[in-house]
Amino acid sequence: MQPPDIDNSRTGLLGIPLWGRVIVGTLMVAGVVVVWVLNTWLTESFTENTRNRAELRLVLYSGNIQSELQRNSVVPLLLSRDPELISALREGNYAATSQRLMDLQSEIGAASIELLDNYGRTVAATDRNRLGMNLLNDMAFVDARRSSDTAFQVKERDSGGFSFTFSRTVRQAADFLGVVVVEADLSKFERSWAGFADAVALTDSEGRIILATEPRWRGRTEVEALALRDAPSAIARALRATADWAQDPPDAFLSGEAVLRSEIRVPFRGWKLISFTRYDSVRERVNGLLALVIMGFALLLALTFYVVSRRAWSQSALFQRESAELRALNMRLQREISAREKVQKDLAVAEQTLAQSSKLASLGEMSASVSHELNQPLAAMKTYLAGARLLLTRKRVDEAMASFQRIDDLIERMGAITRTLKSFARKGGEAFAPLDLRDCLTEALALMEPQLRSARVLVTRTVPQTPVRVMGDRVRLEQVIINLVRNAIDATQTSNAPRIDLIITQGDDITLTVRDNGTGITDLENLFEPFHTTKAAGEGVGLGLAISSGIAADHGGRLRGQNAPQGGAVFELRLPILDDALAAAE
Repeated sequence: MQPPDIDNSRTGLLGIPLWGRVIVGTLMVAGVVVVWVLNTWLTESFTENTRNRAELRLVLYSGNIQSELQRNSVVPLLLSRDPELISALREGNYAATSQRLMDLQSEIGAASIELLDNYGRTVAATDRNRLGMNLLNDMAFVDARRSSDTAFQVKERDSGGFSFTFSRTVRQAADFLGVVVVEADLSKFERSWAGFADAVALTDSEGRIILATEPRWRGRTEVEALALRDAPSAIARALRATADWAQDPPDAFLSGEAVLRSEIRVPFRGWKLISFTRYDSVRERVNGLLALVIMGFALLLALTFYVVSRRAWSQSALFQRESAELRALNMRLQREISAREKVQKDLAVAEQTLAQSSKLASLGEMSASVSHELNQPLAAMKTYLAGARLLLTRKRVDEAMASFQRIDDLIERMGAITRTLKSFARKGGEAFAPLDLRDCLTEALALMEPQLRSARVLVTRTVPQTPVRVMGDRVRLEQVIINLVRNAIDATQTSNAPRIDLIITQGDDITLTVRDNGTGITDLENLFEPFHTTKAAGEGVGLGLAISSGIAADHGGRLRGQNAPQGGAVFELRLPILDDALAAAE
């Protein structure tokens, strides 16, 4: 491998030294952070300012609407008591009535005024085209007759839009003479609203839009009105996506553009005023300030590049002289890496040999106890054979067959002991296979049964009812369990009631816990170091825990030891569950 002419640890592709790259990177990160924070803060500030101005306008609009309605609501009351109108209805003389209504209209600013007789016929009106119309079934006439007060109606016109009328009966004593209908001119507000906001709408108590700067909105709900827009083009969709990414989610979209929604309640029949203001003014002000900040950072970066590049060019000659030394160093490092890889391979072989030696040493220690275990069944078999021979001579075949069955059971027990020893004596390989950790625990305890009985240790097992599946080497996992149990037996030699708890739990991973009530761990820092032992000379070489930790690591898990709060030591063997182990292997 040919090394580069310039030291990559100190310079970049453009000859910029490491410290220069750090400064440039810091400036870029600082610029991004400052622009991001400033954009967020300015957007929130200007948005709040725009929202406040919109709400102030809505308060003004609400006051205008309320004032207009109150002024028009008084007119029917006054006209219902006008002697001239009462006399005209009584006598049926309406020659000057329409002109009088026109004069009143110009004074109060109403949209229209009509006078209906007791049959619902229009006998006087500011619009002479409506004279003679029969409004007997009209809401204004019907509501006025039903109510003793002024009635209010909102009606949708056939030509579009809505009319807002106040109606009141004209009576003399108990006689019903007619109805006065006054229409308030609220449509003038639509024209004035269009000059101050992008869109304004007035909704009734049912959420229906009755006044709006957008004619298509009238008679619809707010959701339906906002949905009325042309299909956006590809450029419009891209600009909208960019705007959504650059700012907080907008309140709504109006004609495909993000808008700020403001709302206040009008103190009249549950009406509400809603305005939609575009974010354009907010984004223009924010972008103007951000452009100044970005320009400042750009100038600062340009100055930094200039200073750094001059220093980099002055160092290039030195880097050229160092290139030959770097080539030689590179070759030397490659030779050292090859030597280190060979040492690591030798170390792996030695570690496997030590593990097998440790296992065989454990096997030798168990052989004496196992021989004692085999002597007991042999003695019992001899007794059963003598009894069976005697029973056969006495023709008691059934009882003799029972003795032979007991002998067969003893042979099976002896075979189980020897099979366990033979499997443990094998040298573990790298062929992992799915297995049940409960079976490994059972086999390990079967091997350690003589030592446990000799030490009079109480062993408790807590395992799940369902299989605990892991991917591993059965022999090597049994070796780990045996090492942990042997250490627990040694640690509980001075205890009055030695006890070992074995617990298997399954969650995100599988955990085998070995807890004892012995003397505990005196040196946690060097617990898994090779050849570190607290036993007396000749009783151990300090490789059991180191080998066990390596086996756990080979299985994708880990081995951890600590002192229990109530005394004694706790070792936890954590292994990945079968699915995770298969995924890691793949």
